[in-house]
Amino acid sequence: MNTSVENQTKAFVEIANVSKSFGNRIALDDISAIVPKGKMVGIVGPDGAGKTTLIRLISGLMLPTSGTLNVDGFDTRTKASEISALIGYMPQKFGLYEDLTVMQNLKLYADLKGLASKNKESVFSNLLRFTQLQPFTERLAKDLSGGMKQKLGLACALLGEPKLLLLDEPSVGVDPISRRELWKMVFDLLNQGLSVVWSTAYLDEAEKCHSVLLLNEGKLLYSGAPEKLNLRVSGRTFKLTQIENSRRKVLSEVLDQENVIDGVIQGSDVRIVVKEKKGSSH
Repeated sequence: MNTSVENQTKAFVEIANVSKSFGNRIALDDISAIVPKGKMVGIVGPDGAGKTTLIRLISGLMLPTSGTLNVDGFDTRTKASEISALIGYMPQKFGLYEDLTVMQNLKLYADLKGLASKNKESVFSNLLRFTQLQPFTERLAKDLSGGMKQKLGLACALLGEPKLLLLDEPSVGVDPISRRELWKMVFDLLNQGLSVVWSTAYLDEAEKCHSVLLLNEGKLLYSGAPEKLNLRVSGRTFKLTQIENSRRKVLSEVLDQENVIDGVIQGSDVRIVVKEKKGSSH
């Protein structure tokens, strides 16, 4: 597929020298990056890396301590309402009202988005069909499975036809089939021209993105193609399988090892990254 340089670099989101502090704690430290129009950027890193903070800054829900963020030309400091109309945001906990039904959640979010009454029924019908939630409109959100909550959260985020979709670790706590279904839906949205930011702690998810931003302790360690990121950790990633005890206990014990710099639980396994050997290069 031939893509012009202009299309590769045309930014929908521009992040310039952004830092964010909470008291004495630096959550993000001088971050500069772009989200190209119509592409998917993965924000990758362990817990506490700054992924959620960066997504909230892009959404305009928080303001940077220093630096600037522009979304489709709008500065988050002065044009938050304009940016709100452009984005769909799916937070880590889905942002659902547990005691409302699927349809009641959709209606509430439609009202919050200011969706015109005459368009609601057709919009709801399309989203329910897209997410395969038609049979469950009267089910309470608290009674949905993790995968169904994920789909409802996505449907709510898509109300108002956003141009930018922000997904904060959407695959945490859901089964592998639901993860695959979400990826299919997001790729369908990309084909329709949406720009997507997907945060994750999983390298296998990062590989599906057009480009990645690797964060750790608030610092941007890498920005670019996921293939080149994989080369940096070639021979340094390992998967621990056939774990009989608690995976969290195993992960905790492994992270105490001096040569291990990161680790995550992946399904029934634990994936770890070890330090680069002195004198080696990629």
